[in-house]
Amino acid sequence: MSYLERELSVAMSAAREAGAVIRENYARLREGDVSEKGLNDMVTTVDFRAQDIVVKAITANFPDDFIIAEESLDAGVNAGKDSGGRRWFIDPLDGTTNYLHAYPMFAVSIALEVEGKMSLCVTYAPFNDEMFYATAGQGAWLNGSPIRVSQVEAHNRILLGTGFPFRARHYLDIYLKSFEYFFNNARGIRRAGSAALDFAYLAAGRLDGFWEMTLSPWDMAAGVVLVEEAGGRVSDFFAGNSYLDQGHIVATNSLLHDWMCGELERIFPRETDFKRRS
Repeated sequence: MSYLERELSVAMSAAREAGAVIRENYARLREGDVSEKGLNDMVTTVDFRAQDIVVKAITANFPDDFIIAEESLDAGVNAGKDSGGRRWFIDPLDGTTNYLHAYPMFAVSIALEVEGKMSLCVTYAPFNDEMFYATAGQGAWLNGSPIRVSQVEAHNRILLGTGFPFRARHYLDIYLKSFEYFFNNARGIRRAGSAALDFAYLAAGRLDGFWEMTLSPWDMAAGVVLVEEAGGRVSDFFAGNSYLDQGHIVATNSLLHDWMCGELERIFPRETDFKRRS
């Protein structure tokens, strides 16, 4: 069995099972199925059901691994200690607001970090039945076919993805400066409302670059593996590696990376505190 083959199989199976629950309840949620975690930060009963499926699959097969998930976990779920050896990052339903409005842009996102390196990921879009996955050194794949980032470099031909800082609106003014710049220097910008799918689409060559701020680790973990294994590049706004801690991230087809980081550094002071706050 090749490196992390069993882990990938478990993650893909769990993502499909969680995706089936998400698909079955699409456009069927009632008022009592939804609650608010914070400003514009919603959670549904489907989020919890999908997460439960993924967590149970991982703990049954890898009981010593640590789990970091978007929705709160019951005490004692993580059998392993968070030593940094093996950590799973789970977002059971990335794009919950989209899902609430029956807007078909959402995904199950799972990633595994091994000894400090993001090494495996699965991003499953249940509405389109698209399974994106990657393992370190093995390339990136979509439904069994290899995928690669685009080779577009001319700014008048690029399509960028982004996400608004909806959980941290105090950053809106400075974020809009970056949006204005890239809006005026690209063919187009898309804001789909699911960072997991933005990364996946970048890996598949559907987008050429992506930037966002105040993301959580589970929003980014799978995307980092997908993009890098597809030949792209990932960093924080200043071309460093603090994105999981700080939440600001740039992902590109590599050809655009220096340009995007250079412009973001011009707009955002290095002392900017990117951490989310209400």
